[in-house]
Amino acid sequence: MNATTVKLSVRNWAEEDRPSYKLQNYGAGSLTDAELISLLVGSGTAQYNAVEIANHILCKFDRNLSKLSKAEFYELNEVEGVGSQTICKLMAAMELGKRRQMAGCPIAPDLSTATAIYRYMLPKMQDLKIEEFWVLLCNQNYKLIKPVRISQGGITETSVDIRIIMKQAVLANATIIAAVHNHPSGCIHPSKCDDDLTNSIKKACQLMRIHFSDHVIVCDGQYYSYVERGRL
Repeated sequence: MNATTVKLSVRNWAEEDRPSYKLQNYGAGSLTDAELISLLVGSGTAQYNAVEIANHILCKFDRNLSKLSKAEFYELNEVEGVGSQTICKLMAAMELGKRRQMAGCPIAPDLSTATAIYRYMLPKMQDLKIEEFWVLLCNQNYKLIKPVRISQGGITETSVDIRIIMKQAVLANATIIAAVHNHPSGCIHPSKCDDDLTNSIKKACQLMRIHFSDHVIVCDGQYYSYVERGRL
């Protein structure tokens, strides 16, 4: 180990300043984002210590963990000092965070409001780069029976067959359904196609005597509800 490495290595910091010491003695909440990521980075390189590399990673994604969670392998590989093992650890940690969000949902969540629908679907949709359309099948108390992905599409749209939605509702004995799709662009405003689809679902539900509770468009950090806007 040369003199430069000794100078830069986190192992040569005062013990109380090391991220691993702080985590063990004060909890993970006491660490900065860079310090947490540095524990995934490990030993660092001859040029940069683990915390410096972690800061390089954060800077590439505007110090925004939401952007980091969407990063592709090749994007992380562009950061100096970051190898394939570190990238795998980072992507695994981000995926575990998403799964933890989903595991926190109750077995039969109450989906009687647009906010509840948004919170339930966000972990499934927040990092998607293409549109997906889901229906949430519920009982008469707005308790979820099961979520069903109806279709996947491109960046700006996805094709939806009303017959499949109705078939899924009947098979599940659902008396209430909610429609949900995402806008990868981040624009929450519905398109004319979204409006037409909403009206078609509403008519089909009326015919089948199923309550169409809402159509929610999910974006990262915000949503659009047809019910809340008085359009359903």
